[in-house]
Amino acid sequence: MTAVRAGNQKQQSKRVGRNAVKPRSGGLLLLAFASLAVFNGCAGIVGSTGSSGGSTASFQLTPASVSFGNVAVGKSTTQKISIANTGSKAVNIVQASFSNPQFSLSGMKTPMALAAGQSGAFSIAVDPTAPGSVTATLTLQGDGGSVPVVAALSATGVTGPPHISLSAPSLDFGTVSVGMQTSATLAVSNSGSNDLTISMLTLTGAEFGASGISTPRTISAGQSANLALTFDPTAAGAVSGSVVIVSNDPSNATVTVPLSGTGSNTPTGQLTASPTTVGFGNVAVGGNKVQQITLTNSGNAAVKISSITESGTGYSFSGAATPITVNSGQSIVVSVTYAPTTAGASSASIKVLSDASNSSLTINLSGTGVQAGLTVAPGNFDFGSVVDGQTKSQSFTMTNTGAAALTVAQLTVNGAGYSVSGFSAPATIAAGQSVTFNAQFAPATAGNLNGKVSISSNAPNSPTTVALTGIGVAASVSMTAAPANLSFGSVAAGSSSSKSVTLTNKGNSSLTISQLSVNAKDVSATGLSTPLVLPAGQSATMNVSFKPTSAETVTGNISLSNAQGTTTVIPVTATGVQPGIAATPTTATFGNDPIGTAVSQTIQITNNGTAVLTISQINVSGSGFSTSAVTLPISLNPSQSTTFNAQFLPTSAGTVSGAVTMISNAPSSPTTIAMSGTGVTSTQTLSLSATNLNFGNVSDGASSSKAVTLTNTGNADVQISQIAASGTGFSLSGVGTPITLNPSQSLSFNVVFSPLVSGSSSGAVNITSNASGSPATIALSGAGVTGSAHTVGLTWNPSSSIVSGYNVYRSNTSGSGYGKVNGQLVASLDYVDTGVQSGTVYYYVTTAVDSSGNESTYSNESQAIIP
Repeated sequence: MTAVRAGNQKQQSKRVGRNAVKPRSGGLLLLAFASLAVFNGCAGIVGSTGSSGGSTASFQLTPASVSFGNVAVGKSTTQKISIANTGSKAVNIVQASFSNPQFSLSGMKTPMALAAGQSGAFSIAVDPTAPGSVTATLTLQGDGGSVPVVAALSATGVTGPPHISLSAPSLDFGTVSVGMQTSATLAVSNSGSNDLTISMLTLTGAEFGASGISTPRTISAGQSANLALTFDPTAAGAVSGSVVIVSNDPSNATVTVPLSGTGSNTPTGQLTASPTTVGFGNVAVGGNKVQQITLTNSGNAAVKISSITESGTGYSFSGAATPITVNSGQSIVVSVTYAPTTAGASSASIKVLSDASNSSLTINLSGTGVQAGLTVAPGNFDFGSVVDGQTKSQSFTMTNTGAAALTVAQLTVNGAGYSVSGFSAPATIAAGQSVTFNAQFAPATAGNLNGKVSISSNAPNSPTTVALTGIGVAASVSMTAAPANLSFGSVAAGSSSSKSVTLTNKGNSSLTISQLSVNAKDVSATGLSTPLVLPAGQSATMNVSFKPTSAETVTGNISLSNAQGTTTVIPVTATGVQPGIAATPTTATFGNDPIGTAVSQTIQITNNGTAVLTISQINVSGSGFSTSAVTLPISLNPSQSTTFNAQFLPTSAGTVSGAVTMISNAPSSPTTIAMSGTGVTSTQTLSLSATNLNFGNVSDGASSSKAVTLTNTGNADVQISQIAASGTGFSLSGVGTPITLNPSQSLSFNVVFSPLVSGSSSGAVNITSNASGSPATIALSGAGVTGSAHTVGLTWNPSSSIVSGYNVYRSNTSGSGYGKVNGQLVASLDYVDTGVQSGTVYYYVTTAVDSSGNESTYSNESQAIIP
């Protein structure tokens, strides 16, 4: 959200409330003038392609799906995702797209190159626009034959207040030896729907310490932050204290967590575990994974561990036989093994009982049993009809749809005429990855033939089968022509038009083209020599040309005979045509034009004939007349047009006549366009939007700006060589010289009054040009006044595009009359306007500017009332 603030310059931080600006629409929201789709570059697989041999291109994403949970409407939340090249050759990620615009990508640009084995990370953001479920897919396209990767995305847009939740209502550190320290963690969670802001943490009790959360601290919806608490007794006896947490939870703004502990002069043991939680991640069913836990006595007395027990199916520990004694400062290491027997997530815990001050220590365990899965695409295939003795092949993709490695032990095929290739078993396919094999159908006999591919693996549905069907057919011959007939349409006499004809053997055995005959006036055929053998399913191409010698209508045919006793006939039609030419306008009148100033008119040339019009020459006559650069020759199809400019540049007063003459292949050539114009004496006059500017009272050290517009009201260019301001405190912005104004063209700039001391000031703006009455003068006046200076602080949201900076504009009128107040581009997302006056209402907008100087439209408007 954009914030707008105003206050006394000397006590701004304490007096913002008194002079607060009330934004008209809640703040400034920049309008992006460009957009750029970019994205940011490791375990878990969404999808890839591979092969059992050779160099392959493939990549994968981790995780395969991303759930953002609850996200406040209007608040963007991001999560990281990894990308890795899992193939054996480099791959370029060439495109990234979302199915829902509420999701976006950042951190990398396409194309992105990934060498074999290389990985990286990028970020995905969701910005829900309304309450409810939000889903989408992210699709990444790679080159080199890699399979596109798709990741499922989900979130729930929520609205509502934040809500603070604590992992414990109170903390008791137990008995701790004097001079020793023990610690505990308090998790502070936001179970509400909007950001929870912790504004203050207060700790009482000198023996207690806290760290881990600095205020102010914002916790997003569904997120947590850990507050680390310590107890360090300095004397024997019970000790109490508290942690007071102040937040923006509307129903529970202040939460108090009591703290207690007992100091003892008796040495005590303190047992800690590292880590305190153990996550095994995904482990294949039937396999196992081992992790180690270190138990350390951080107290000042020996600790006797009486038992170590585990709970939960699939978990076991080893490495320590109880009872066991751990001296002060010493550690023991135990091993925990997770060996799942079924698929799915599971949890467990290890409980350590001892005579330490924390007599019971619990270590939480979690893991997920995963299995391999196998799908084959397509699941079955019909090869259709295949001529006896020929072969047809089909590629099949085997994908591991599970979360564990897939081992393909054997791949076999049965059925007359069927075989497989491209895959060698045994082979292992990683989770989410794919490999291909080919099945071939080569019938030796006619009739319906069925087959089957059988795949044995460690997937639950093994063996997986793919049904194959096909029909063996007897040989036949048949020739077709494409196109089946030739229509050349209209062709200019003397020119030539060609068309390509493709002859295809639609049968299932070879045929021989024995003879070609052309039976049409001015038509010829090339590119095909007889006799020609054309195998089944193959094609040959010949070129057919029509070159009319006059205006004529032609009908006829081309016939092709084959050795098998049939003839293919291709009908032919054509028409000989001629071009025409029409000019718009037929005459060009330029009227009165200042001497030394060029004016132009557009001439349109249209081919109103039926053949291609070719213009070979364009000639101009008459003093001061010319044409724009034209590339000759010009060719126009029937009804097609082109344009060029005719120009008149008078060198003296008086009426002049001339002409444009065009030489073409039209029967009416040459074509002439008469031209006329009158040279007149040029005038250069410059008008000013104001001849004097009074800035009134302006606080010392502040600035006030007024806009001035210069307009060329003459009939010739005005060259402004200098615009300068004189007088103490007066300056210019938004103008540079020299500059040329065309007739009716205007130039706007700002005059700025920035008094450094109190008292009246006067000055002038002098405008030097070649206009009559130069130099033009604008009188300036204003007064510096001493008083409580006011400022307006502005902040805004960043542009969604890549920009070089921002401009800030101000007006005393809502919706119009804005003048820029910053001298140079603002690189940050805030700005303080020190040039405001008491008792005045200001209106502000901002714009974004890119590296090429392109500037966006105005943002929404915000209002500042200065007391």
